[in-house]
Amino acid sequence: VQLQASGGGLVQAGDSLRLSCAASGRTITNFAMHWFRQAPGKEREFVAAITRSGGRTYYAESVKGRFTISRENAENTVHLQMNSLRPEDTAVYYCQARSSVEYDSRKYDWWGQGTLVTVSS
Repeated sequence: VQLQASGGGLVQAGDSLRLSCAASGRTITNFAMHWFRQAPGKEREFVAAITRSGGRTYYAESVKGRFTISRENAENTVHLQMNSLRPEDTAVYYCQARSSVEYDSRKYDWWGQGTLVTVSS
């Protein structure tokens, strides 16, 4: 499955952004979907995940209560609603697909082109 993240931009602290991930090639109904991010000079880290059915969601502690992951299987799309953004949320955000939820970014073999989110203070 090919994944294309979009929706990033430059915002101020406290603002909101909604990222989207459009999948092509295969339906996402067979995959748990994830968002990861990589800040400058830092390791890529898990942000959020949603199960295939959408019945369960998982979040990194740093974004819990501020970010919401959702999926629209009919549209083959996944979203990440980001509220109350902080400067430390500045990063390139990537979406990923896997048969089950996987937090460890090192277990993914490939990464698509992410979308840059910059939060100014």
